[in-house]
Amino acid sequence: MQIANRKIGKGHKPYIIAEMSGNHNGDINRAIELIEAAKDAGADAVKLQTYTADTITINHDSEEFIIHGGLWDGSKLYDLYEQAHTPWEWHKTLFDEAAKLGITIFSSPFDPTAVDFLESLNAPAYKIASFELIDLPLIRKVAATGKPMIMSTGNANLAEIEEAVLAAKGAGAEDIILLHCTSGYPTPASQANISTMAVMREAFDCDVGLSDHTLDIGVSVAAVALGACVIEKHFTLARADGGPDSAFSLEKEELKSLVDNCEMAFEAIGKPNFISTEAELKTKCHRRSLYVVKDIQKGDTFTSEHVRSIRPGNGIPPKYLDDVIGSVATEDLKFGTPMRFEYFK
Repeated sequence: MQIANRKIGKGHKPYIIAEMSGNHNGDINRAIELIEAAKDAGADAVKLQTYTADTITINHDSEEFIIHGGLWDGSKLYDLYEQAHTPWEWHKTLFDEAAKLGITIFSSPFDPTAVDFLESLNAPAYKIASFELIDLPLIRKVAATGKPMIMSTGNANLAEIEEAVLAAKGAGAEDIILLHCTSGYPTPASQANISTMAVMREAFDCDVGLSDHTLDIGVSVAAVALGACVIEKHFTLARADGGPDSAFSLEKEELKSLVDNCEMAFEAIGKPNFISTEAELKTKCHRRSLYVVKDIQKGDTFTSEHVRSIRPGNGIPPKYLDDVIGSVATEDLKFGTPMRFEYFK
């Protein structure tokens, strides 16, 4: 899979998506600053969310349209989305700014009109948000563009994920990555369950990654070690500035740490190896071996007082200690002499 000339998948370093969401706080200049910060931190892409309050919900006051619990407790859905949405008239400016900076930008569409709008901007890829994974008509609409698709799976069971994948493939999608996700804001690390990625990889024969809503970077780094090829994380300029998603978003230096540590985890995976590496060869001489630890004369019998297993490793291996003890010295040996096979019989 490839997005804007960046290859993604096995054998390639993890693709880091910096999710802006509503952390622009209604200010286009702040949105541009966020793109600049993501670029400076080394992220591969910035992701927007393309919706309006009217395309994602309706303005209704009944209890079912009120959020209960969590960060947005008591908020009406319409009001929250009105606050958090990225105005559509900003999108071209943000796409242009990202192009100038040399960072990829794409978005999550939340209805068919958003897909058409993003196509007019030549979006290079699409992200299906967790709550939209069960919107199969939307998935088919996105898949028909032929662009790479990244789909989050928060709150979905295995059957629902399968339906989404089949819908995407049936509508023409060829490049699909599934992101394991726990749709808790924030998510406790104990509920991240990143081992789920391996099951999805096996079940759907596709690359996998993580959309991470925990409060730090450790879960993402661990996910890379388990094979995640994409990491998505919300970010902001400063949590103290507030905003709908600020409480579980990374600041710039934390985002940079995420990028660096995920890349380090990827490099550390390597391949199964039981041969000394270049770094190990420099220390191999310090392994244990057999040394003469008390002077002995030719013809005398070696006892445990004459020879021991110690560091460094210039003598014969310690596994021959029982062969040496009770044998006869073939020549005079001084304290500190590394043992050789020819020194005993």
